[in-house]
Amino acid sequence: MSNLLWQKPGVSVNENIQRFLAGNDIVDDQSLFLFDVQASKAHAEGLQSIGILTGKECESLCESLDQLAELFKAGEFVLDDRYEDAHSAIEVFLIAQLGDVGRKIHTGRSRNDQVLVASRLYLRDALQQLVFQNGKIALIALQRAEQESMLPLPGYTHMQRAMVSSAGMWWAGWAESFIDDLNLAKSSLEWINANPLGSGSGFGVNMPLDREHTTTALEFNRIQVAATYAQLSRGKFELQALAALSQSLLDLRRLAWDLSLFTSAEYSFVSLPAEYTTGSSLMPNKRNPDLIELLRASYAVVAGARTEIESLLSLPSGYHRDLQFSKGPMLRAFNHGLAALALVPDLLARLQWQPEKMRAAIEPGMFATDCAMELAASGVPFREAYQQAAKATLPSYGADPDASLRARVSLGAAGNSGLQILKKRLDDLT
Repeated sequence: MSNLLWQKPGVSVNENIQRFLAGNDIVDDQSLFLFDVQASKAHAEGLQSIGILTGKECESLCESLDQLAELFKAGEFVLDDRYEDAHSAIEVFLIAQLGDVGRKIHTGRSRNDQVLVASRLYLRDALQQLVFQNGKIALIALQRAEQESMLPLPGYTHMQRAMVSSAGMWWAGWAESFIDDLNLAKSSLEWINANPLGSGSGFGVNMPLDREHTTTALEFNRIQVAATYAQLSRGKFELQALAALSQSLLDLRRLAWDLSLFTSAEYSFVSLPAEYTTGSSLMPNKRNPDLIELLRASYAVVAGARTEIESLLSLPSGYHRDLQFSKGPMLRAFNHGLAALALVPDLLARLQWQPEKMRAAIEPGMFATDCAMELAASGVPFREAYQQAAKATLPSYGADPDASLRARVSLGAAGNSGLQILKKRLDDLT
């Protein structure tokens, strides 16, 4: 490894130590590189506004940064072990292109606020994607809830058949879940959308950096004012972003569990498109719902990332090199979690119910609660109605799942779904 920007004359570098210090930064920084370039442009413009750079120098730096971004996207500029990290790679490129002008780019900033702002921009983009994916999932679920509002489906508690439900109610539950997840992602995005650039190493710098300009240029909604808080927020903001992601992945885990059960031969309520299953390497008769099982497991990646970062934050104030290890878990969780969620809308749009199997699983005992409610509505004290219904008495419409669903008129039930309320809630958030 060469190009160590902090290297002092006469001090040798132990390659094994340096390799450990660098860790996975070059790999992790692939995801942060373009955000680092974007922030460097804003920083250069801010330096021009306070007279540190001339207009021509700023223009040269911004043009070179644009060129670097295009080279990186085209695969012609490669982050590899020649560099310690993305920050040093950017500076080395600018110096090679512009000489002394390139050497001015780091004026007034530290790698501390440089990684903070790149990470913040990455998280903002990732949360915007999370908002989008939650919205797509919720919309598909709402559409199918409306189409299949009265399709009978056994409802379960304690993994036992409980009451008549419907495919529409099943869909509506997931729609509202992912609408809430969307709302949490938006709130988290708003909360973390603060500019740390200009805080230096956590103590400010002795020049009037134009933090208002970088805030506007990078479209942050506020400045992290206290230079010391910028460092304190590292890990804290990542955890909140991961908390939002984890709620979506927790809902996905439970959704995948339902589909794992519903696609089994014991239920046979759902069939999947062939491309969402795989075959067995040994058993010719098998088609396995591997995708659903891996979607179910995806929350574990996010939970692991949260645990890693939480474990790092037993630290006093100020920057500590321990915080370097917060990047990998954050990137790993979002790269995996967003990829998992992106597969869900098409899966939900194309799964098919098996109505005959669903109706066949509805037993007379599943109407007992309807019977108790009907008796109570006629004036029978509920506990007496409960006892009568327990003796396998059927409601007045008999063991008719369609009538049961029509009679269920409390808000959120099949006969009064409230889907327009959910649709408006989703529209207001998107």
